[in-house]
Amino acid sequence: MDGSATAQSDDTGDSIARRRLPPKERRKQIVDEAVRFFAEVGLEGKTRVLAKRLGVTQSLLFNYFATKDDLIEAVYDKVYLDRLSPDWPERLTDRSHPLRHRLLDFYTEYSALIFQEEWMRIFMFSGLDGAMLNRRYLEHLGTVILRPLLDETLVLTTNDRTPTMEDIWNLHGGIVYIGIRQHIYRMPAPSDPKEAIATAIDKYLSFFGIVVTD
Repeated sequence: MDGSATAQSDDTGDSIARRRLPPKERRKQIVDEAVRFFAEVGLEGKTRVLAKRLGVTQSLLFNYFATKDDLIEAVYDKVYLDRLSPDWPERLTDRSHPLRHRLLDFYTEYSALIFQEEWMRIFMFSGLDGAMLNRRYLEHLGTVILRPLLDETLVLTTNDRTPTMEDIWNLHGGIVYIGIRQHIYRMPAPSDPKEAIATAIDKYLSFFGIVVTD
């Protein structure tokens, strides 16, 4: 048997192996590749191209996701919601710890999860395409994370400034921009963003007269 025949046989074997994946594993494979695919080309990427990258037929793809919107919904869950730890709201409002510590712990963990090229690029593509993914995510984030942070700030403010949601979004956006610089603009960014995050948090707290302690 010549080399080309062997290669063809191997390819056929690979295809059969792919077809025989258990449904749960196959679905995960599709979603994982869809995340990489949409991060590269944007949400307008064609499912037939994605199927080709996966080495499966487009019809098999639609056996798992009836529409492209269903697939994008799965990408949304994996990229956005699955990265939000369910205990963050409780930890952020635990007044047995100084607010600075709570903020620093949260943003250190959060940045480690989102300062990744796939997350940043899908987030930007979604915004540019006018997709609802960003809006839904930001509304969710505002409700479960940022609103509680505002309430905690209001309790501790000692000057005549009144914190607003805009102030919280400014803090949040400034920290997220560290990742945008690196993965979207390809500009130098801190190898360890913790120091930059701490500086942003300290400025925020000091603006409202909240004592910053280590």
